[in-house]
Amino acid sequence: MARVDVTPAAADLIRSLRGAHGPLMFHQSGGCCDGSSPMCYLEGEFRTGSSDVLLESLRVDGVAEPVTFWMSKSQFELWKHTHLTVDVVPGRGSGFSLEAPEGVRFLIRSRLLTAEELAALQ
Repeated sequence: MARVDVTPAAADLIRSLRGAHGPLMFHQSGGCCDGSSPMCYLEGEFRTGSSDVLLESLRVDGVAEPVTFWMSKSQFELWKHTHLTVDVVPGRGSGFSLEAPEGVRFLIRSRLLTAEELAALQ
């Protein structure tokens, strides 16, 4: 059971960004300047620490290493009952995320986890 998945369109963009920039990571924004978008960075470019939770090491076909997906602990407490899907839509996102110059932006689609899924994750 995964907490985070990607759509085929997001997987295509991740492969493209990985080819252009190198290993990638996501950090789910808390909703300030960039709304509540998943921010894509070079792996390690966004410093994570004890105030962050690693939700998933995403395996994307065609990408050698996993793409890590992080969120702050305080935000995770609010979102821990949800399954997240990284998608991509037209439009310009934050200037800090790697996809910004591509004319698209990553976005999160979420749904509540079932009782069975929650039990499997615990």
